[in-house]
Amino acid sequence: MNWALIGTSTIAGQYMIGAIRSHAGADITWVQSSSAARAKAFSDAQGIASSTSDLTEVLTDPDLDAVYISSTNEKHFAQSMAAIEAGKHVLCEKPLATDIDQAITMVRAAETAGVTFATNHHLRCAGSHRAMREIIQSGRIGRVLSLRLFHAVELPTHLRGWRLDDPKAGGGVIADLTVHNADVARFLLDEDPQTIVAQSCVSGLGQGVEDSAMSVWSIPSGTMVFSHESFTHPHAGSGIEVHGTKGSVIAKGVFAQDPTGTVTVIAQDAQETISFSLHSLYVEVIRDFCNCVASGKTPSASGWDGVKSMIIADTVKRAADTGVAQTVDFRGAP
Repeated sequence: MNWALIGTSTIAGQYMIGAIRSHAGADITWVQSSSAARAKAFSDAQGIASSTSDLTEVLTDPDLDAVYISSTNEKHFAQSMAAIEAGKHVLCEKPLATDIDQAITMVRAAETAGVTFATNHHLRCAGSHRAMREIIQSGRIGRVLSLRLFHAVELPTHLRGWRLDDPKAGGGVIADLTVHNADVARFLLDEDPQTIVAQSCVSGLGQGVEDSAMSVWSIPSGTMVFSHESFTHPHAGSGIEVHGTKGSVIAKGVFAQDPTGTVTVIAQDAQETISFSLHSLYVEVIRDFCNCVASGKTPSASGWDGVKSMIIADTVKRAADTGVAQTVDFRGAP
């Protein structure tokens, strides 16, 4: 499978290039950026044959099979639609777009075109998260009463910029981190929230966008979900707590791009540290994507999963902005 990188992002350079190249028969043949100079510098540094600022030049390459889109969020829609229309498979960063209707259009267009479309919700591919899901589904901790997601960190200096001051590009902690929590909650519980209450604030870094948010979600089964995201917490750590009628699962340091952290089960006055696979999350994302292209199966994180995480994050934003509980409208998304 021949890939093009659409966007010269940090995640592409640090993780996705290596993940793609680790897959047998995969190669990266193009880099596209809005800046030809930036694309050339990136391709030279990474040993990629061709670079351009012209997306059409990339997509008209008959030997190109798939694109990985990691440009700023407001560019995802046009780039994804162009790739789909050219018959290319698409792996797109979250959030899929800055507009929910656009995200839905992208996913439906891919279905009509018969190409694979996936969202890079990489945490679904983490050994830690898969281990937690298996524990919950096994019934070991009983009926789930509550889920606490805390993803409050200090945004690294090299990632600051549009995330802190440009809502049109998808800036703000809700667009950047709440979408992760939304997908993790859906992955662990196999349920979608119904109503959400929330608050957000500017607590030190945001310049025109929120940099911290907290929200509580109601779930059909009765489970309560608490979600906390921030760009301003250097020492808070991150993690997941799942509390059930028979026990709890406590995970720390598992909101990461690398296979890190711990998972502990507490039940019947005993604690057990759970072992889990330490495979690369992004290598697994690419393995899953390539297998789905070959088989026609649905990716681990599908386009519709990306749409739903966007809708949940948007509902959190509306609840925080209005101070009123909001109903989650999934707009017919399956």
